[in-house]
Amino acid sequence: MKFLVGYDGSNAANDAIALACRYAAALQASVHVVTSMGKGTEDNQKEIDEAQRSLAYAESLFEKEGIPCETHLMIRGLSPGEDLVRFADENSVDLVFVGVKRRSKVGKLLMGSAAQYVILNAPAPVVSIR
Repeated sequence: MKFLVGYDGSNAANDAIALACRYAAALQASVHVVTSMGKGTEDNQKEIDEAQRSLAYAESLFEKEGIPCETHLMIRGLSPGEDLVRFADENSVDLVFVGVKRRSKVGKLLMGSAAQYVILNAPAPVVSIR
């Protein structure tokens, strides 16, 4: 089995990592942890470095448990939701984990919701963690 975890370093994303780790250990799955730079570009070196540090931390949590893990930093000019759905499709993942943050209706309207996009469009079942 292959799992995908959408990761942005938030508390909800860390909870998604913890749950994916338990599932992966129980089901002998490999895990792909994906961070999307959203509409970023490769010129944002400070943000890229921070994202890579966060991914290294996430990878270390799986390595401690002996779970195969690959990390991916996406800088494709897509929204985070689109990046995760496309990655899930391109890599035939079996299960997707995303952290969900509480936001106001106005916040959702202005910024959209990556988790909502993934839940509605992913080619595999999605586990959302709040």
